[in-house]
Amino acid sequence: MRSKAVIALATAGLALGALASQPANAVEGKLVLYTSQPNTDAQQTIDAFKAKYPNVDISFVRDGTPRVMAKLRAEFEAGAPQADVLLIADAVTMEGLKKEDRLLAYDKADVSAYPAGIHDPQKMWFATKLITTGIVYNTKATMKPTSWLDLTKAEAKGQLAMPSPLNSGAAMIHTITLTSNLPAGWGFYEDLKKNGALAAGANGDILRQVATGEKLYGMIVDFMPIREKAKGAPVEFVFPKEGVSSVSEPVAILKSTKNPEAAKAFIDFILSKDGQALTLKQGYVAAHPDVALPAGYPGRDAIKLMSFDAGKALADEAASRKRFSAIFE
Repeated sequence: MRSKAVIALATAGLALGALASQPANAVEGKLVLYTSQPNTDAQQTIDAFKAKYPNVDISFVRDGTPRVMAKLRAEFEAGAPQADVLLIADAVTMEGLKKEDRLLAYDKADVSAYPAGIHDPQKMWFATKLITTGIVYNTKATMKPTSWLDLTKAEAKGQLAMPSPLNSGAAMIHTITLTSNLPAGWGFYEDLKKNGALAAGANGDILRQVATGEKLYGMIVDFMPIREKAKGAPVEFVFPKEGVSSVSEPVAILKSTKNPEAAKAFIDFILSKDGQALTLKQGYVAAHPDVALPAGYPGRDAIKLMSFDAGKALADEAASRKRFSAIFE
């Protein structure tokens, strides 16, 4: 029997978790991915998977998460779901599918390299990346924020723009995360409202407002201002000292899959270091802790992730929506 050391040497360079139950060339058949990834990213993901599993005929359907879910739910109603694998924006949506018994657990998925709490404990969905929300500010701003609480100060009065959780799943996750982790809870958002914060628009609009100086501060996903700063935009991005919220673009296998072996191979690839390196190439923070961060980001130890319970967030979503609406509407 070979020792663990010999096995480790024999598998060196292979993607972590890519040890499927059978050889890659034995995995075959059709596989359909439904995803909210941008088209270019989705195509890159498909191409990289095909390079590892050439006998799988994989195709994808791409749209925003709400539309992907609307299509999938219509197929559920008709009794004919077409997707085998789902890769969408947030874990709360996955928790909803899990609660409905729509997902297939993949017990043998290798997540040993990942920190605890990042994937579903029952292995029904798996994080693929970490897209955090922090603070963007215009470089002409006199106050350089380091804390979420800085946004409630007089210097930020009437100068903060943020996406509304009433219109964005990621913004809802951000809101639930902050209210669950900051000592003031919902009092933080009450203070933002008193300070003239504007809750409207998508991330792209927030970036535009801050970059043009229409607003001096914004709440926004990390990669957008970091990329624009590299192009010369007068913006800086801050990972606040209390921590940041994150969406993980989870991937899962639908229980109705017609090709579970190929679907598991897809999960293996996405979780592997090779699959995670593709995330880096696409300009995002990979969920795998051993993969480097894109240019313009600090080290991983400078990014503190706030705790987040996707199951609880799903249960609290309606109440959170009502509470936010009462404050800002």
